[in-house]
Amino acid sequence: MTTQDFIDEKAPQLAHYGKAFLSQQIDYNEVQLYLWDTLEEWQRLDVLGDTQTDTETVFWHLLHSFSKWPAWAIRGNHVLRQQISDCCDFLVGDGTVPYNIVGARPDSAQLHRVG
Repeated sequence: MTTQDFIDEKAPQLAHYGKAFLSQQIDYNEVQLYLWDTLEEWQRLDVLGDTQTDTETVFWHLLHSFSKWPAWAIRGNHVLRQQISDCCDFLVGDGTVPYNIVGARPDSAQLHRVG
């Protein structure tokens, strides 16, 4: 599986989990399980190069957001909640690239900013 194949497969899934969490259809623990499963799969890839698409940058930003912020912060902070919603929309093709998003591949020294 290529890096692009991985992102093409995982980005819509992450967006689905994110939207389901925001609408209180699933518990935060489900998002956390998906996050760790995804990172485990990423580790098995032979990643070459640091080139990232906007989709990949938003994907890593969103994954990091769910890793960094607790459920109460995401649900209670309007700006953070909107940013996560915008990222989810973009990952499924329903929105534009969110403004001022920074996302980096795990083990990547280079940050990528979009918007």
